[in-house]
Amino acid sequence: MGFFAKLKSGLSRTRVNLVGLFSGGVVDEDFFEGLEESLIAADIGYQPTMLILQRLRDAVKLEGLKTPEQVRVALRDEIERMLKPAEKPFSADGHKPFVMMMAGVNGAGKTTTIGKIAKWLAAQNKTVLLAAADTFRAAAREQLAVWGERNRIEVISQSGGDPAAVVFDAVSAGKARGMDVVIADTAGRLPTQTNLMEELARIRRSQAKALAGAPHEVILVVDGTNGQNALAQVRAFDAFAELTGLIVTKLDGTAKGGVLVAITADRKDKPLPIYFVGVGEQIDDLQPFSARAFASALVGLDEDEEKLAARAAREQANKRLADFNLEDAINESA
Repeated sequence: MGFFAKLKSGLSRTRVNLVGLFSGGVVDEDFFEGLEESLIAADIGYQPTMLILQRLRDAVKLEGLKTPEQVRVALRDEIERMLKPAEKPFSADGHKPFVMMMAGVNGAGKTTTIGKIAKWLAAQNKTVLLAAADTFRAAAREQLAVWGERNRIEVISQSGGDPAAVVFDAVSAGKARGMDVVIADTAGRLPTQTNLMEELARIRRSQAKALAGAPHEVILVVDGTNGQNALAQVRAFDAFAELTGLIVTKLDGTAKGGVLVAITADRKDKPLPIYFVGVGEQIDDLQPFSARAFASALVGLDEDEEKLAARAAREQANKRLADFNLEDAINESA
């Protein structure tokens, strides 16, 4: 199964209510009311939903959309349009070592995600050093060590020590050894745990002490099943850690995949890049984010369906043109 197929399958719980709307019927106010309920249920958010609906209503009037299938294509285009500012290719170039700090709540899949990114970077011939700065949870250090062994990457860790000191040592070691990338894992924490959030800010500062300008990326790993709670997490972690990007995991089991739209819309002026999305446990199930692929999967639209919808739209336009020309001909003969 290719990644798009996995993404489409993974978003099936989010999409289930939407797909029913496009199975037939007419585009009327009842249709839009059902669409509003479905978009909000998918955690797209109230304001983004209202904006999408207004644009779709305008498209129905100005472009003459007649069928639910045509509206589905327009909906995909609107979601893609809203997500596009968050689409940015991840690059670990420009600094050596390139220092990444990873944060997230417990259970978001942060440590697993680090292992997957390490493999992705190794495939690009990057040398990687991992820092196990979750010094309070032995399982986290062991888990990171397993990923390090799989990818033949060294892990710097210590039990019960100061996480800021671990990160400082790792960045210093990466600099001394000429490593390409240093990735710092941090302890999972809730945004309400003020002392731990303040510690996150201290861990961030310790990297700058080891290497001027570090960290070059501060990435929050977000559990896609959390819906609107994920939006609250982004706001809280950004306040303490100054986030530069996001990775959204567990999209293969969520009914709230629309939260990516809410997160992007929350920062209209400068949305946080969504670098990767995850749709499974396998090491290759973390892939670069594509606004179009995500929007298509969310509304259940693949290339063949898109072609059919486009063809139907052309036929409808041709029919309107033919009717218009016929009316002109009748008027002239009269």
